[in-house]
Amino acid sequence: MSTKSKVFSTIVAVALSCFTATMTFADFSAGDRGSEVVEIQKQLASMNYNIGSVDGVFGPATEEAVREFQTARGLEVDGIVGEATYRSLMNRDMPVNRSGNSALTRSILRSAYNMRGVPYVFGGTSPYGFDCSGFTSYVFAQSGIYIPRTADAQYYASTRISSSSLRPGDLVFFTTYAPGASHVGIYVGNGQFIHASSSNGVMVSSVFSGYWGARYIGAGRVY
Repeated sequence: MSTKSKVFSTIVAVALSCFTATMTFADFSAGDRGSEVVEIQKQLASMNYNIGSVDGVFGPATEEAVREFQTARGLEVDGIVGEATYRSLMNRDMPVNRSGNSALTRSILRSAYNMRGVPYVFGGTSPYGFDCSGFTSYVFAQSGIYIPRTADAQYYASTRISSSSLRPGDLVFFTTYAPGASHVGIYVGNGQFIHASSSNGVMVSSVFSGYWGARYIGAGRVY
């Protein structure tokens, strides 16, 4: 391992240990997945809210259904199933133990989903505008993980993983205007990733089909 890679790994390890020691997230929000999300989706569907499909993935349709439910019940409208919303929806207290994504992964995906619709800006690294690697580096930094600035540097600094081993929070890489890793996004599960697209800004797309599927070159893990 090169000196640069060792330094990067050390930074990630320290940031991760500090974060997991001080932060927990008990609520359910965009990017979450698992059996508890299935229960929430089933309950919303039984009340005639449109959640798309009961797939265990807290995506945009589920988030919108939660917002509609919160509006109807006079709750804070944020699209997040916190304690008050959970109790009102499920008629029981929120579970103490959670399955599905780790608290760190939920934090990363939540930050990513919160940036949906932010426009594409070449060289952009803030919510005023992102390019692809500016988006990924910003999102990870919000959870205390600092990765290199450019797509190719993120590719080489992350640990290579197979497509069959992908989990939410991994980086996915594509070749576009130049050979090698020239585009990057964050895997969110169910064959999809969130990224800063030059045509539509921050959005969710399919990893393995269509335009991006033809340009996919691999994935990397940084935590």
